[in-house]
Amino acid sequence: MLSDEEREELKAELVQLEDEITTLRQVLSAKERHLIEIKQKLGMNLMNEIKQNFSKSWHDMQTTTAYKKTHETLSHAGQKATAAFSNVGTAISKKFGDMRNSPTFKSFEERVETTVTSLKVFFRRRSYEEAQED
Repeated sequence: MLSDEEREELKAELVQLEDEITTLRQVLSAKERHLIEIKQKLGMNLMNEIKQNFSKSWHDMQTTTAYKKTHETLSHAGQKATAAFSNVGTAISKKFGDMRNSPTFKSFEERVETTVTSLKVFFRRRSYEEAQED
């Protein structure tokens, strides 16, 4: 337990610390107001500060080891994905090429060509006949 004398000393120290903290808060507040005045005179505003803080934070983040490793990993993954899509595209092109050269497709292609030719002949004849009637 504390003696009455120790208790009184601690209370006095507590009051002194509270007074010092109040004084420091007042000094800090005055300095913050002065800082704002100087920034206003220099044309600095909140938006510029936010931009500068963001730029600095972004730069600081990009220089971290974790960011570098993540960036490297994602870049590598992107390269692999690009290669995989390229391979899929090549495989699909090859399949279409193979399909186009298949007998079934050739037969279908010939039928379409025959139908198109027949339609052209039909419409030419019809157009010719209509011209003859006029």
